[in-house]
Amino acid sequence: MPIAVYEFPLCEKVRNYLRLEQLFKQLDHTATFDSEFECLHFFDVLFTLMDLLERLDVRTDFIRDIDVHEKNLVHWSTHPNIDASALEDALKTLHRLLSDLKRTNKLGSSLKDDRFLGSIRQRFSIPGGATSFDLPHLFCWLKQAKDVRNKDITMWVNQLALVRENITLLMQYLRERGRYEEVVGTNGFYQGVVTDKIDLIRVRCSNSQGYFPVLSGNKYRYGIRFMQLVADEGSAGGVPGDIKFDIACC
Repeated sequence: MPIAVYEFPLCEKVRNYLRLEQLFKQLDHTATFDSEFECLHFFDVLFTLMDLLERLDVRTDFIRDIDVHEKNLVHWSTHPNIDASALEDALKTLHRLLSDLKRTNKLGSSLKDDRFLGSIRQRFSIPGGATSFDLPHLFCWLKQAKDVRNKDITMWVNQLALVRENITLLMQYLRERGRYEEVVGTNGFYQGVVTDKIDLIRVRCSNSQGYFPVLSGNKYRYGIRFMQLVADEGSAGGVPGDIKFDIACC
């Protein structure tokens, strides 16, 4: 039975983390494309990532979160059954990331200074703007051998390595805070209580029946309603029956 996991952030910081995480997955996928027209999608994703990093102050959020995790690990170090070696490795990773972040003023700024990227970036914000007559130098680059293009792509992607590593680690810690439990949505609806420690709600359910969860709520309570997808009508309707699913509050 195919299973799908839906994630619903409860704060703006986690929304931004999820956006960045998804963009990095797309970046990895598009970086392996072979044809010249497929390579254009790589630049679309790269420039979206750059736009997001320029608009957000994720560096400050990273530093705050790493500081919290470091204090939590130091607290756990007093536990008699803790894996001391794993704890030491985790602390070393946090210390290294924190040191790297403090030495960096603006994440992704080196890409903004890249002359080639700067010469083509604006055209990608225009629908149909990345054409051979608008950007002949880009299409000259696209015609180069794959290993030559890959060398440049690797260089650009590596300049975002610090952002990627922070996102990967912090989302791992966040997801590990929650454990799945099976619940029932009565008539397709489930309600829960929001606490200060919940930043992300994960819903794991069957994907074979064509329904999907939608989350709504406020700072006290949240509700999950399952909707049936009606693709040919471009709309969705509520699921009338009871639905078993797994939920994790992280």
